[in-house]
Amino acid sequence: MNRRSALGVFGLASLAALAPRAFAQDDGKPSVPASAPDAKASAKLLSNPISLAQWSLHRRFGFGKPEERAKNPADPMDFAKITKEEFGITRIELVNQFYAGRIGEKSLGSEFRKRCDDLGVKCELMMCDGEGLCGSADKAARAQFAANHEKWLAFAKEIGCHAIRVNAIGEGNANEQKIRCADGLVKLLAVAKPYELNVIVENHGGLSSDGAWVVDVMKLVADRQRCGTLPDFGNWRDGSGKLIDPVRNVALVAPYAKGMSAKSYDFDGNGNETLLDYPAILDVVAKSGYKGAIGIEYEGKRMSEHDGILATKAILERFGCKA
Repeated sequence: MNRRSALGVFGLASLAALAPRAFAQDDGKPSVPASAPDAKASAKLLSNPISLAQWSLHRRFGFGKPEERAKNPADPMDFAKITKEEFGITRIELVNQFYAGRIGEKSLGSEFRKRCDDLGVKCELMMCDGEGLCGSADKAARAQFAANHEKWLAFAKEIGCHAIRVNAIGEGNANEQKIRCADGLVKLLAVAKPYELNVIVENHGGLSSDGAWVVDVMKLVADRQRCGTLPDFGNWRDGSGKLIDPVRNVALVAPYAKGMSAKSYDFDGNGNETLLDYPAILDVVAKSGYKGAIGIEYEGKRMSEHDGILATKAILERFGCKA
């Protein structure tokens, strides 16, 4: 199961329970990106480091639709090398699926860490999917969800990450999922405590694509010091797939952010993202006080993965971020 198909399995109950209040304030039309002068003004406010999310290269690493995958997939162990040498970026965000085949090997963490250290590359976080339902209706299943992540916590700790990213997806209506997901996160935080790692939630489909709902979950989690959000600029879609006010939703969850995902889909001739209002979104990021890395996650198909990553890097640098 890949990162996106997991949502198809786990998100059905969530999509059915989407609360109308989450989407009542927007007409569903994507914002038009502002021009370069606005970017110049915002650049004074941002100095965040840039990282690269591994999913930006998922086709190169052999994931995605069969016809889109690389004929000779790259080795995920070379992710740090590719990131630095090809894109000039020295921070990375891993996806657990690319290492599932080796996770039981004792040498995996030390080998990956050495490759990063030799290149001067820092691991920021690991995105974890496919390890159960955070907000399952079954309490025992929520405990199993937490236990399933321990192997990834150990790996993430060894390679120098500060967090793992999980999905707040559950069963039941919106309120039931809220309570159950909070409980699943509390259980996971207990497992993560010895590793001194943060547990962060991305807006990644279902109810988690409603910023207000995510905030409610954060407020229910007892250990807010270690729990936070990973705002994705573009994953704010309702049950029909319509993009819903990314600026407002990022603003809601940004105060809890311990990571940030610069989603991108396509760019015009001036280097502006065509679906997302980057000037407004990055202004929200600046005003939130978030100082951590902003991870590039290119998901477009018109441009190659390589070109899309470089275009996203360019727009972040225009706003003052540093590779």
